[in-house]
Amino acid sequence: MEPRALPRLALPRTVPERRRALRWAVALCVLALLPATWVRLAGGDRVHSEADVPAEPVAVVFGAGLDGDRPSPYLAHRLDAAVRLYEAGKVRVLLVTGDNSRVSYDEPGAMRAYLTAHGVPRGRVVVDDAGFDTWDSCDRARRIFGVRHAVLVSQGFHIRRALALCAAAGIDAYGVGVGEKHDATWYASGAREVLAAGKAAFDAAVRPDPRFLGPHESGVTRALEAPGSTPGAPGGR
Repeated sequence: MEPRALPRLALPRTVPERRRALRWAVALCVLALLPATWVRLAGGDRVHSEADVPAEPVAVVFGAGLDGDRPSPYLAHRLDAAVRLYEAGKVRVLLVTGDNSRVSYDEPGAMRAYLTAHGVPRGRVVVDDAGFDTWDSCDRARRIFGVRHAVLVSQGFHIRRALALCAAAGIDAYGVGVGEKHDATWYASGAREVLAAGKAAFDAAVRPDPRFLGPHESGVTRALEAPGSTPGAPGGR
């Protein structure tokens, strides 16, 4: 028995059919870009440089992958920015959030090790082991760690989505977009953001529970209440 030929796609032949097809194509493009537009607008004027970002008690630093057991270059740049914010007195505690879903991959642990190696006291670094994506990180920061006000630290292509999702989670936040050279990784990450905006819009609307919620953790509160929670104060460094 010979295989059946696939049906041929009928292309519009007449001018009215072509116009109708063009209108449908434009409408679909607009719908596809609506989530990305929402993400862009949701950040508003909340993206700042390290120098002019308003001071907040906590910086939330989002994971960006590991090279072996060390932060990837993009993640290291985020952590470097967090160190500078801490040293400038812009934030008092750093909440690092990433993937520790298996023993052999400890992203937030590597983030904490990097920060302490660069001069941030260990007691000022709080670890979220279940920040599996941006929504989980934002929702857990609010519901598990009690963060209400924060500075978010990520690359420029990601920071507005982080702001939009943390706002949906109930966090009043400002963002610092870490600068990067526009290489292949940067362009690929920017393109990925267009696709990720759809999931972000869904998460903001539905507000699903994180993959792992767990009990309330008081690490951020204890770190903020500890003596010397600002650089230069006794016990601060």
